[in-house]
Amino acid sequence: MPVTNPEYRAIARAHIMEKKVCRKCYATNPVSAKKCRKCRSKELRMKRSNKK
Repeated sequence: MPVTNPEYRAIARAHIMEKKVCRKCYATNPVSAKKCRKCRSKELRMKRSNKK
């Protein structure tokens, strides 16, 4: 069921999409992370917002 309320939509998007992903082990990390919580690598990227 799609979220129609724009306020709730912004909360849902932040919860799902605003994360960093480790390039080595693909673990999700918070946006404020400097290194991976799982493998301690510093190679992090933002989660992609749309598929290619």
